[in-house]
Amino acid sequence: MRVVIVGATGNIGTSLVEALGHDREVTSILALSRRRPSWRPAKTTWATVDITHGDLVHQFRGADAVVHLAWIFQPTHDPVRTWRTNVLGSLRVFEAVAEAGVPALVHASSVGAYAPGPQRGFVDETWPTHALPTAAYGREKSYLERALDTFELEHPRVRVVRLRPGFIFKHSAAPEQRRLFAGPLIPGFLVRPSLVPVVPDLPGLRFQALHSFDAAEAFRRAVVGEVRGAFNVAAEPVLDARTLADLLGARVVRVPRGLVRSLVATAWHLHAVPASPTLLDLALSLPAMDVTRARTELGWQPTMSSLDAVTAFLQGLRATTGGPTPPLRADAGGPLRWREVATGVGQRDRLDPR
Repeated sequence: MRVVIVGATGNIGTSLVEALGHDREVTSILALSRRRPSWRPAKTTWATVDITHGDLVHQFRGADAVVHLAWIFQPTHDPVRTWRTNVLGSLRVFEAVAEAGVPALVHASSVGAYAPGPQRGFVDETWPTHALPTAAYGREKSYLERALDTFELEHPRVRVVRLRPGFIFKHSAAPEQRRLFAGPLIPGFLVRPSLVPVVPDLPGLRFQALHSFDAAEAFRRAVVGEVRGAFNVAAEPVLDARTLADLLGARVVRVPRGLVRSLVATAWHLHAVPASPTLLDLALSLPAMDVTRARTELGWQPTMSSLDAVTAFLQGLRATTGGPTPPLRADAGGPLRWREVATGVGQRDRLDPR
């Protein structure tokens, strides 16, 4: 089985490359990215391509499955640019899959595609995928759900799988996630239980997480199996202020949502943090997902809890070792994180030309 991974150097992509490399059914992996890493995992050949203008049909010909993971979170101050890459680039991926005659497309959707949900209980895969339109991430993920609806009608022979994971963490992805969301002003060594006295309890703070290795296993099963449709993917427990406080040995403090949003908005407008206030709005609106279908039809079971995933992330922040690819490199921000500051913190998305 020949598998092509679009966006193979990121958090999920690196874990999936390893998972597919250990699968006996997979004979070769073509890993596509904007920047070629020096990493040489089993069965894997690297190729450089930009989904916004590269020749994707040529790369996809002869593949048994294409996994689409490519996504940019920055620049948050230029939503037109993220739309061009995330939406228009994804549409080019879908079209190339059809033109190249690939029989299976596995797409990385997200819990962020869902419409706001109930504060209690869980939603399954039939819940509307109409995220808050003000946040670029949710808007783009939801739009691609509609695009795939049309794609499936026009190309019924293509087996389409949409995985909708919760927040995904692992040790080696922590430096990248710190750059993408917290920015250069947050020292990693401060994120330790002894130095985090309180956890803010915000209305709507309730989310799901899983380890990147478990997310990759769900994608692997979607590739080699015969399933179709959407699958929620997350580990237990559902995380809130109380569970996070217990993990960190901190106290829970009720904080007005408007106050926190105002602080985030001010920091974002001043280019002190790259995460926008609309992303906070999206995060606080997300429903908790029922993962029954993934367990019963995909045969997927997480091996680590959501607390394990968050712990790995926190340890990765403090270790700053990073991963073997350009996006995951701990030093991608440069000495003293000067590249992060030079890009305007949310103005541009490329930190390291290597």
